[in-house]
Amino acid sequence: MLVPDARMGSLTGESGPTPTPTSYDGLIRDVAGRYGVEYALVKAMIKAESDFNRLAVSPKGARGLMQLMPETAAQHMVHNVFLPRDNIEGGCAHLRMLLDRYRGNLPLAIAAYNAGTRSVDSAGGIPPIPETRQYLARVLRYRLGYLREGA
Repeated sequence: MLVPDARMGSLTGESGPTPTPTSYDGLIRDVAGRYGVEYALVKAMIKAESDFNRLAVSPKGARGLMQLMPETAAQHMVHNVFLPRDNIEGGCAHLRMLLDRYRGNLPLAIAAYNAGTRSVDSAGGIPPIPETRQYLARVLRYRLGYLREGA
């Protein structure tokens, strides 16, 4: 199944998600907690990456809820990227690694999740890639919405 890349959406007129519980909330809380990453951030990234479609596949080959690339999935020993628990485990492990690498700097970690560490490192910050800048803004906006709902 090929689904349009959720990261390519327009920012025009978006004001963040209407906070609603998803069937994945308990799983997201559990896995995020074990990796010491913020629940609202993980939920925001899933919203931006796949809009909670566990079968999402991007044109670039990213798969599942957190849109793991095959190399990233292999790095974090994810065997089935379409199983929500496996995908969220891999995504949270990768996010934890990025947060550690960038010393807790959320914008850099989020940008690296989208564009890769090489892009962030070579730019010395947020890379000047429109898709990455839009993705970062979208994730931060969604995160704020989830924090406001008490996530």
